[in-house]
Amino acid sequence: MKRIWICLTLLVFSAQSFSQNQERPNIILIHVDDLGATDLGVFGSDFYETPHLDRLAAEGMRFTQSYAAAHICSPSRAALLTGKYPARIGITDWIRAKFQGVTTSGLPGEYEEFADKPLKTPKIQGFLPLEEQTIAERLKSLGYTTLHVGKWHLGDEGMHPENQGFDVNVGGNDLGQPPSYFDPYLPAQPREFYQIKNLPPRKPGEFLTDRESDEVIGFLEVHRRQPFFVHWAPYAVHTPIMGPVDLVEKYKQKKPGQQRNPVYAALIENLDANVGKLLAYLDEKGIRENTLLIFTSDNGGLIGNKANPVTWNIGMREYKGYPYEGGIRVPTIVSMPGTVPAGTTSDVPTISMDWISTALEAAGENPDQPELEGESLWSVLTGANPSLERDLFWHFPHYRAPDVTPHSVVRSGDYKLIYYFDGKEPELFDLSNDPEEKINLAKQLPLIVMQLKTKLEGFWENTDARLPVTK
Repeated sequence: MKRIWICLTLLVFSAQSFSQNQERPNIILIHVDDLGATDLGVFGSDFYETPHLDRLAAEGMRFTQSYAAAHICSPSRAALLTGKYPARIGITDWIRAKFQGVTTSGLPGEYEEFADKPLKTPKIQGFLPLEEQTIAERLKSLGYTTLHVGKWHLGDEGMHPENQGFDVNVGGNDLGQPPSYFDPYLPAQPREFYQIKNLPPRKPGEFLTDRESDEVIGFLEVHRRQPFFVHWAPYAVHTPIMGPVDLVEKYKQKKPGQQRNPVYAALIENLDANVGKLLAYLDEKGIRENTLLIFTSDNGGLIGNKANPVTWNIGMREYKGYPYEGGIRVPTIVSMPGTVPAGTTSDVPTISMDWISTALEAAGENPDQPELEGESLWSVLTGANPSLERDLFWHFPHYRAPDVTPHSVVRSGDYKLIYYFDGKEPELFDLSNDPEEKINLAKQLPLIVMQLKTKLEGFWENTDARLPVTK
């Protein structure tokens, strides 16, 4: 009798635990590569067609001042996964893949030197340390099953998604870009270590983003009856710029605007179609309303060759790799029908680290954990508190061809200061009156410059940031 009572107690406990887990929302975080702030129709594109993402925005909340944690990929990805500033982790530049045969990584206090540059620049942490607790690890401890699909770019073997809390990893290793977007996803000239992980050939010529969305849906077919966290990090829309042939031909026939690259347009429309495929699946299975879906990008849009630009960040200065708005502003949409009001916009400045805190609060956990440096946006999403005031920081103590020098950035209110470590005059902009950052107010407002520089110094000290030094 005692044994039966124990068994019944365990069954009730298990049922209660399952019921409690079911109350937690599913979470899908789509983290696109290199998607510019105006690369979607709903964000002002004058050439690309994105009907599914436009509909997602109509059904949720669109953030008009959303930022990546860096103007390049690896730092933003580390920040999003850990909730920490890149400066604190030490990943402030992109991590070189093994196939490239070079590295810029090293211990704190190790530097790179350049014969024609006045500063020695700090080497970076070359992988996401296993000691860092990722969003996947945090949600897994709450009963979530976890999936990573697509780009990782945060370290070599032993530092991949499956080592950082993901139950399943499809496609994630040290690569920063795909060898090809067409199955079998290999480079034209074979190179050692240049191959996407856990993505064997399936159908010759199949497009990579189509395959990624199939992998996401295949995972959900098995796991949708328990809380799931999906980190879909499409390799799109990074170089090499490729697109499905029929879509490329479509855009070759279309009248261009400021944005005019037909292959890139095809790459974006294909991404949009695959997000639409996932949304249709969630609707079909009746789990859309219990799924928090976050769509964002890891940095601003890439220009590439200025004679034939990859994209054009309409109304913004510069592109990926620059500290201006075109380098760090990204398109962000959040949807959860019935919870996030439809058709709403928010001008609250957001940054990559916010999404881990937001996910935790959505899952019923306390987001105010001292090691997390973002802010939960749950109250913004639900309308409970539509405002949020804080300073945002960026740190890039490196040189980047052709004209980027080591710098840090702070945005405080509407003021944005870009501080250069090489002695170049700082740049101060009032984003409310000068969104294209055309007028440097540093000489007119020296007190504001001083105040913001003091905030930067506090940030460097607080994060133990790696700083450049004179030779």
